[in-house]
Amino acid sequence: MAEVGLQQDSIVDFLVKLLNTPSPTGYHLDVLDAVETAFAALAIPDLRMERNPKGALVLTWPGERDDAPRGLTAHTDTLGLMVREIKSNGRLKLHMLGRYMWNAVEFEGVTIQTRDGRRYRGTVVPVKASVHVHRAAGDEPRTQDTMEVRIDERVSNADDVRALGIEVGDFVFLDPRVEVTPSGFIRSRHLDDKAGVACIYGAFQAVHGAGLRPAQTVTALIANYEEVGHGASAGFPPDLRELVAVDMAAVGQGQNSDEFSAGICVADAGGPYHIELTARLRALAEEASIPYRLDIYPHYGSDGEAYWAAGGSAQVALIGPGVDASHAYERTHTESLLHTAHLLARYLLS
Repeated sequence: MAEVGLQQDSIVDFLVKLLNTPSPTGYHLDVLDAVETAFAALAIPDLRMERNPKGALVLTWPGERDDAPRGLTAHTDTLGLMVREIKSNGRLKLHMLGRYMWNAVEFEGVTIQTRDGRRYRGTVVPVKASVHVHRAAGDEPRTQDTMEVRIDERVSNADDVRALGIEVGDFVFLDPRVEVTPSGFIRSRHLDDKAGVACIYGAFQAVHGAGLRPAQTVTALIANYEEVGHGASAGFPPDLRELVAVDMAAVGQGQNSDEFSAGICVADAGGPYHIELTARLRALAEEASIPYRLDIYPHYGSDGEAYWAAGGSAQVALIGPGVDASHAYERTHTESLLHTAHLLARYLLS
């Protein structure tokens, strides 16, 4: 078995950069520039990179053979918000991007991005935010109609807000609050799925660093619309034989996944993943002594299913690092990142 060395610091540094680069679904230019720069710096001589018309980054690495091409996919788009309405009191009504609980973003700091690039700070607050004013403030439902952005500018009406350049449709970025602890935990918003992108990066780095190339030509699609269901629905070559989606393993009560292993999803809300490809990934993990956990996610979908739903015929499997408190303030561990990247490297070489 070929030796591949994973560079933990490099993988974590890349992940932290991605986490600190805003990229709610629909706002992808900055983060995909960062991804492209990082992969270019790996200096893989024949790695081709291009943006498809949808804006996704497509990386193609020629392999030792090309008779059964493979695909990988992970997504950079995250949960976020848009301005739905500029209210008469100078606050902003919100439109949710992706699916999460409103109370997961309550009192979170945000940045409002205008069309011409100006940025303003604010906070997501309930309409009835103060317990000294509203005795039952904590009992109010958290919905689109009861939450708003309080802008950190001197505004008291809609005209004041528009004078700042803020308009309906502007993006609102949630603060990620990235922290890497001495014990190896990484906590942040948007580990789903920037952690998966970092795992692909780590696998490419390890394979190239060992002086090797993939066994089969591989196309890696770094998607930008997964959170709304169609990220990897297009962009792969028509003769693709296998596709491994790399997305979070959901950690929580009743689940088998954890934050210290590579997660292998056997089924989710869209049904089972391909039995043969899933079995091969399990065998590769066991051969390389990579800790992994099998799991089923009943309230989860992936870009692998988006590919299938769009008519793709390749075998599809799903793996990823374990992420706790998904679609809220998330957490994973460096061990899970490294084990997932290692499994991807073994897959590329198999």
